[in-house]
Amino acid sequence: MPAGVPHPAPTGDLPAPAPAPGDRAAAGDRAQSRSDRAKPRSAEIPPTPVEPPTPAPKTDLSHLPKFIENPDVPEVVIPAVTGEKKSERRASNVSLNALARRGMSSREMELLLERRELEPEDIESEIARLEGAGLLDDVQLAENLVRTLHERKGLGKSAIAAEMRRRKVDDAAISGALEALDADDELERAIEVAVKRASQLRSYDQETAKRRLSAYLQRRGYGGSVLSAAMKAALEGSGSASGPRFS
Repeated sequence: MPAGVPHPAPTGDLPAPAPAPGDRAAAGDRAQSRSDRAKPRSAEIPPTPVEPPTPAPKTDLSHLPKFIENPDVPEVVIPAVTGEKKSERRASNVSLNALARRGMSSREMELLLERRELEPEDIESEIARLEGAGLLDDVQLAENLVRTLHERKGLGKSAIAAEMRRRKVDDAAISGALEALDADDELERAIEVAVKRASQLRSYDQETAKRRLSAYLQRRGYGGSVLSAAMKAALEGSGSASGPRFS
C-alpha cells in the first residue's frame, strides 16, 4: 500500500482482544452472585420456631365471697380475730401439746399456763374447758399413777403418795386412790421387791444386809408392818421358798 494511506479498520473476522486480569475477576464475582440468586429457596435453613409462653392457670375464685367477683353485690364483713380470742387459742395449743406427752393434774396445767404468761381469765377458762371434756381428771390420774407406780415400779403407799403430791394431784383424789390399794397386794409386792434386793446382799453379814435392805424398802415407800414382814420373808426365807438365808 502506498505510503501515507491509512490502514483499513479490522473486520469481524479478527479475534477480540483478551480481557485484562481485573476484568476477569469482576466477571467471576458477578457470575457467582447470579448463581447464588439462582439457588432454590428450599436450600435455606428455616429459622427455629419460638413456642408461645404457657398461659398461667386460671385461679379458682369459686370459694371467695361474691363481692370480689361482682362489685355490685354488698360487701360481706368478716370480723377480725380479737386479742382475747388469740390468747384463748394460745392457751388451748399449750394445754393440748402438754397433754399429748403425758397426763396432768388440773393444778399442774394451771401452773404451766401461768409460766407461759397467759391471762388469769384465759387460764381459768381453759382449765374449765379441759375438765369439762374429761382431759383433766385428778381422780382418774391418781388411779393411773397408783397402778403404774405400784405394779410396774414396785413402790409402796408412801412413795406413791409423794409422787402424786409432786404432780399436784388433788388431796381427795390421792386419798381415794390409795384406799383402793389392797393391803395384801401391797405386802405381796413388797416381798417380791425385798427378795430381789436381798439376793444382791449375799456378800454382807446379816446385820449389814438387814440395815441395807431396810433402807432400800423405805426408799421404795414401804414402812411399818409391811416393811417388817417383807424383810423377814427375804432375809430368813419365811413365807418365801426362794428367799436367801444369812448365817
